[in-house]
Order: sequence, then C-alpha cells, then structure tokens
Amino acid sequence: MEIAIIVEGKNDKSRLRRVLHEAVPIYCTFGTPGPEQLERLRKQAGNKQVYLFTDNDSSGKRIRGMLRDLFPDAEHIYTRRGYPGVEHTPEDYLIEQLEKAGLEEHIMYPEPAPGWTKEDQI
Repeated sequence: MEIAIIVEGKNDKSRLRRVLHEAVPIYCTFGTPGPEQLERLRKQAGNKQVYLFTDNDSSGKRIRGMLRDLFPDAEHIYTRRGYPGVEHTPEDYLIEQLEKAGLEEHIMYPEPAPGWTKEDQI
C-alpha cells in the first residue's frame, strides 16, 4: 500500500523524516491551507492512503478539519496534548503513534545504544 503523510510545516516534516523511510512522501500544508494548496495536496496524494498528523492545538485542529473534508478516508495520527506540536514530539512517541497507525514497515527504528562495558567506567 502506498501511503502519504500530511503535516503542517517543514519542521514537522523534518522531525518525521528522522523516523520514516525516505520513500514515504510527507506533504506540508504550510499553515492553514487555501484552496490552491488544498488542490495541490489532493493531487500530490493521488490514490495513496493518506495519514493526517497535525498539532494538537487550535490551529492544528482547524487544519485537520479542513483535511478531513478533503480526505474523508484518511487515517488520523495524534500527538500528545502536552507536546508543543509534532516538531517537538520525542522520537520514541512519534514511533509509537506511527506503530498504532499500522505503519511499522515504514519506520526507521534507531540503532540501540551500545551497552556499558567495564572500560566505560574507567
């Protein structure tokens, strides 16, 4: 299944890019989208399964509502209310939310930190 993720801004995109394979397209609304931007997003998404990942603030909710109308079959991914937007969401929480959305095959999991050795204590 081909997918596309839509976020609000370039910082959100770059944050998600750190945990998603390069092949996954991530499109930006660049704030509250106007009619031209909505049409551009519709064309970019084409027949892909769309995932909406906007901030959990009033602006993000307004944008999500606009995108919900444009992509009624879209899946919704949410960040926790306490995080000031997708761009400031910790990577482990982003991964958790992407997993909840069933996107495991598209996630680039971080390398596990090496364990401590006796030499590290010296």
